[in-house]
Amino acid sequence: MDSAASTNRSPLRPAAAATARRSSSSVRPALPNRVAASRLGVAPGCGGGQFGKAQRFRSVRSTSVGAQTGNAGRIVTEERESATAGTEMPLKYSSGKASPLGVSQVESGLNFAIFSQNASSVTLCIKLPERGTKDEESEKVVEFALDCQKNKTGDIWHVSVEGLPTSGVLYGYRVNGPQGWEQGHRFDSNIILLDPYAKLVSGRNYFGVDNGKPSQPFGTYDFDSSPFDWGADYQLPHLPETDLVIYEMNVRAFTADESSGLDAAVRGSYLGFIDKIPHLLELGVNAVELLPVFEFDELELKRYPNPRDHMVNTWGYSTINFFAPMTRYASAGGGPLAASRELKQMVKALHKAGIEVILDVVYNHTNEADDANPYVTSFRGIDNKVYYMLDPKNNSQLLNFSGCGNTLNCNHPVVMELVLDSLRHWVTEYHIDGFRFDLASVLCRGPDGSPLDAPPLIREIAKDSVLSRCKIIAEPWDCGGLYLVGRFPNWDRWAEWNGKYRDDLRRFIKGDPGMKGVLATRVSGSADLYQVNQRKPHHGVNFIIAHDGFTLCDLVSYNLKHNDANGEGGRDGCNDNFSWNCGVEGETNDSNVLALRSRQMKNFHVALMISQGTPMMLMGDEYGHTRYGNNNSYGHDTCINNFQWGQLAERRYGHFRFFSEMIKFRQNHPILKRDRFLSKNDVTWHEDCWDNLESKFLAFTIHDHNSGGDIYLAFNAHDYSVDAVIPPAPQHKHWNRVVDTNLESPNDIAPEGVPLTGSGYRIAPFSSILLKASP
Repeated sequence: MDSAASTNRSPLRPAAAATARRSSSSVRPALPNRVAASRLGVAPGCGGGQFGKAQRFRSVRSTSVGAQTGNAGRIVTEERESATAGTEMPLKYSSGKASPLGVSQVESGLNFAIFSQNASSVTLCIKLPERGTKDEESEKVVEFALDCQKNKTGDIWHVSVEGLPTSGVLYGYRVNGPQGWEQGHRFDSNIILLDPYAKLVSGRNYFGVDNGKPSQPFGTYDFDSSPFDWGADYQLPHLPETDLVIYEMNVRAFTADESSGLDAAVRGSYLGFIDKIPHLLELGVNAVELLPVFEFDELELKRYPNPRDHMVNTWGYSTINFFAPMTRYASAGGGPLAASRELKQMVKALHKAGIEVILDVVYNHTNEADDANPYVTSFRGIDNKVYYMLDPKNNSQLLNFSGCGNTLNCNHPVVMELVLDSLRHWVTEYHIDGFRFDLASVLCRGPDGSPLDAPPLIREIAKDSVLSRCKIIAEPWDCGGLYLVGRFPNWDRWAEWNGKYRDDLRRFIKGDPGMKGVLATRVSGSADLYQVNQRKPHHGVNFIIAHDGFTLCDLVSYNLKHNDANGEGGRDGCNDNFSWNCGVEGETNDSNVLALRSRQMKNFHVALMISQGTPMMLMGDEYGHTRYGNNNSYGHDTCINNFQWGQLAERRYGHFRFFSEMIKFRQNHPILKRDRFLSKNDVTWHEDCWDNLESKFLAFTIHDHNSGGDIYLAFNAHDYSVDAVIPPAPQHKHWNRVVDTNLESPNDIAPEGVPLTGSGYRIAPFSSILLKASP
């Protein structure tokens, strides 16, 4: 909605609602002052220690690791001598090098490098298990304090360590610096911080398992395993953008339900996903857009007592790290290495099936919440002033254009390079085909939050050589009112979620007056938005349903949201859904209401599949999934979000068959997916009452200049039948009825067509038809 920009709301997602469904708030722990003590013979501040040459230590200072809430700061410090510890760690360290960031192999061992412009001290923390025990409580953290004279180049702190295993070691950093919040600093050396460039993250291994103790994320690495075998005959799909049919989905929710029939160890995992690829092929989609698979904390809502602490963040819009795959999507609690390997197996299997993989990526904010209830895990403690947008007029508090408490400072050079490095990593390491950028308007803001005409990050993504083969899709709004649908800076590459398409289609199909002309514009490819410079119809991603909001079934079953299960008294979620319950709110046994709802869902799907542009549908809509009116279901790891395979089986030969055949009809007819906008010779509008606001009937013919296989379409949103005059078919052709959404299955769609007799057709209330010209 255009009004969203002026009311601090994104379409179908008010700022408050976004906060409710995605914020990561917690009580800021009161941490005691840390005992000032040297580690490894080196003072924690600048200038201490002797770093001129590599040194070997057989006596180290180690600390027990605590979680980052509650008693996180109560650290027990003890001297460990090799003679009494029973463990000898002949580690050597040297100054190391500043590039690359993260952990890398060097001739002298492993190099650790981390950026912090404002830190006064940085300490590398390495977590090693005690010999003969698997108890995490007994694991110790060996700490190396870095010397700012010897272990710092510019703003990069670095050290090389010899003697460490080349896989399986956990590591993090303590970072200290100025304590003035009013200057934007949030340093706290009591907390072990996750490396922003960690390629793997270790924490809990099982999704949603709460053992009563907060999770401590550590970085880890693997330089031992052989490179993943993509196969000698492996190829990327390289699908033309005009051919895409996108299926938005959640990796875990796809197979987490018992009805998936999978073993419990693989339900909700990357491997479980592979087992269900045949369903995607039967449906006919050729691209999956995966809700976040970057590491996130699904138990973030449980950190302290609050009205939402009964929920689990199952959508994943709360990123901990931008390089590591979600560990708890590995099968059987396999851990971070298994997660990396199994994600690659999943991508490989999808590519073998000809299906591209698009990741929903969240670079607009992180899991670290706001300044009222901060949760320090990484960026905030490393260099808050660099990584986040701050408000200099309000005590340097975090700015919040994400609706989740903080906003990543994406156009700062260091943060911009972090984002680019992350994207390149997913393309080169995991062979990802594209990205959908959550709340991408945030990426168009400068460090103070003001919109930029030519955002550097957006340009660099468009121009980057590694990303050149990728689809790049913007969600062109944010929770600060920057609504850029049709105006997103694009460099002729960026596609956009077309929020106006969604709103306008919803309003026409449910019967709002004055929408006929707008419908014509939207199904024609939204030239009013995208016909500029070298942009094409496929730069508009058409959708009616996405993860955020009602499902398609609920769109035709509820006038109001029903979010009581979220614990916020119905205050969360959007109130403007452009939905219609077809006469009864929610569940019903009324056969007339159910028949009308079925027609309406089919009408939406027909409109989506015949529109110029890139269509996107939501997982579960192919069988009529319901969330029982919850339009903000981010926190439910239950049947509310999980794919119901039993319902699919029940509706396979009815609802599902219609949706599948309609997708395949689109794929088989190039005139529905042109790479240029329609001209007056490409379409004939059978209308003479465009100015009649009460007219809710639209009929048109799309012409096939190559073979004469014209397609006639009519949409009737009136509550009465319309007798349509069907135009003559092209020469040597006749009309065949392919779709009539008023007919019951299997007659509602006949892919080969049923010959049409006569020159007229009675189109039932709230229904649509599709005719094809054939020899």
